[in-house]
Amino acid sequence: PDSLHPIVEQKRDELIQLAEKKGITILVYDDLRTIEEQDALYAQGRTTEGNIVTYSKGGESYHNYGLAIDFALKLDDGSVIWDLEYDGNGNGESDWMEVVDIAKDLGFEWGGDWKNFKDYPHLQMDFGLSIRELQRGKRPEDIK
Repeated sequence: PDSLHPIVEQKRDELIQLAEKKGITILVYDDLRTIEEQDALYAQGRTTEGNIVTYSKGGESYHNYGLAIDFALKLDDGSVIWDLEYDGNGNGESDWMEVVDIAKDLGFEWGGDWKNFKDYPHLQMDFGLSIRELQRGKRPEDIK
């Protein structure tokens, strides 16, 4: 793939708009990743500086197939935060979790629900396809 899947792209845009209606601005800072970009992220905290941020090598992430996005909260001053407790719209609820709830309603799976590695910024739509199926060339548009 050389772009986000059209449904993922549409739902990303809806997510941004619906969050805005609640007074929450989000930044989608990552979507489609090349195999090389994924391998570089995988190397982080292993063979290069930084913290481990993924357990998926190139070709093992839904990002590599245009089926995933990563988001953060964008504040009025332009800064970006990954704070799961922040309540910028002052309604007594975590802005992060409000965004997650919207995303789930739109059909996204949230990486924060995973049992082993919690990936809080990660949202994906797998269309019922495993990574192995994607690696073998199956795509969501192949599903009838």
